Amino acid sequence: MAKIDVTFDSAGIPLAGHLHLPGVPAEGPRPAIVVGHPGTGVKEQTAGLYARLLADAGFVTLAFDAAYQGESGGEPRGLEDPAHRVEDIKAAVSFLTTRREVDPDRIGVLGICASGGYALPAAAGDHRIKAVGTVSAVDVARQFRLGADGAQDPAVFQGMLDAAARARTAEARGEDPPVLPLFPDTPEQARTLGGEHGAEGFEYYRTPRGRHPRSGSFLTWTSIDRMAAFDAFAAVPLIAPRPLLMVVGTRAVTSWMSVEAFQRATGPKEIHWVDGASHVDLYDQRRYVDPVVERLAGFFAKNLSQ
Repeated sequence: MAKIDVTFDSAGIPLAGHLHLPGVPAEGPRPAIVVGHPGTGVKEQTAGLYARLLADAGFVTLAFDAAYQGESGGEPRGLEDPAHRVEDIKAAVSFLTTRREVDPDRIGVLGICASGGYALPAAAGDHRIKAVGTVSAVDVARQFRLGADGAQDPAVFQGMLDAAARARTAEARGEDPPVLPLFPDTPEQARTLGGEHGAEGFEYYRTPRGRHPRSGSFLTWTSIDRMAAFDAFAAVPLIAPRPLLMVVGTRAVTSWMSVEAFQRATGPKEIHWVDGASHVDLYDQRRYVDPVVERLAGFFAKNLSQ
């Protein structure tokens, strides 16, 4: 397998990506898959793992850093703009259509965690995307509004919107606006604040298990009011008649979001439960990831066939 550093444009912002090419020669252009990363991730983490494994299965894959994050451009750093994250996926599809290795009529998208949510509206509005897969999919806006488990006190998000408003005012006055830290200082604090889900996120992003120096540790507060009215699932019915496969761990506290999206889908659809896996287990634990990749490879092979 070969990995090529690439850049492409997303609404005026340069995005950095890794293009993975299968090691076995092909007679002609191949099917390709855009692989999106979790909300605070970068292409070298979960997205890169899935991209490599799917390239080993015979697909051209593209993992990339979202705008404002990782090695990609965009200011301010740490901005999570849901609308632009959707645009990033469409821009990645556009880039793949220009590659001689890729059959432009056989492009799919795989979204993981937050990009699983973004993949749904991207596919809904872009008919070049022929098949959609998700792993531990969440609508990041729902997660901030309602909590990872859907049971958050509404006052929490209202308070966050107050902080976002103050940050915008500070910026307008020429002051340096504060940022929203994403992780506490210790795993114990992470567990206190976010339960098992919070502890698992800390372990992946803040320890040698998955830590990367370019992975995000904060969001701008202006990210929060951009999430206030965003709904990743509203356009899910528009994906039909193209197929959808959603992979969810049975222990994932976020699974209710994948279930909600799945229920809204009207075309060919499948939800695949991974017994014993949590949300974060599906990022990198090979006893879960390898069978999931096999399932995804079969799904994309079938639905991106000539």
